[in-house]
Amino acid sequence: MAGGEELKLLGWWAPGVSPYVLRAQMALAVKGLSYDYLPEDRWSTSDLLIASNPVYKKVPVLIHNGRPVCESLLILEYLDDAVGLAGNGKPILPADPYSRAVARFWAAYVNDKLFPSCTGILKTTKQEERAGKMEETLSGLRHLEAVMAECSEGEAEAPFFGGDAIGFLDIALGCYLPWFEAV
Repeated sequence: MAGGEELKLLGWWAPGVSPYVLRAQMALAVKGLSYDYLPEDRWSTSDLLIASNPVYKKVPVLIHNGRPVCESLLILEYLDDAVGLAGNGKPILPADPYSRAVARFWAAYVNDKLFPSCTGILKTTKQEERAGKMEETLSGLRHLEAVMAECSEGEAEAPFFGGDAIGFLDIALGCYLPWFEAV
């Protein structure tokens, strides 16, 4: 485990299907932290999941020394802040408060606007609605592309939102890439 710290991740039994579980796994990998993966059956919620996330009863849940942390974006922040979980010392969130706020804003945008429009393409049966969702998704991706260019300004061909290292917004968006590719 992480320097004597016990870490468990409650996820879904089918790896890669939940972008939110993938997000937590990506963050744990970036931090270089080892953990036990406990797969959950989507149709039969375990007692551990209910006890760990009694409000939503859903994954992911990170359990650190017996204490649960729910919701994928909160897990990312927790991995940076928790005492004893430095891992390889690489931060996920930027150090600057303004940059942190900007990263959180765009992560919420990805969660609340971009991904729902993308999955809306799959959910609609009417061609006109599908075309509208497609345009909404493309428009959202154009916004993110502009933000990436702005965040990378001054850094020649920086591969990530925060520059040369994978960070909060990269993980927040990266977990959806298999879904975007499928759509």
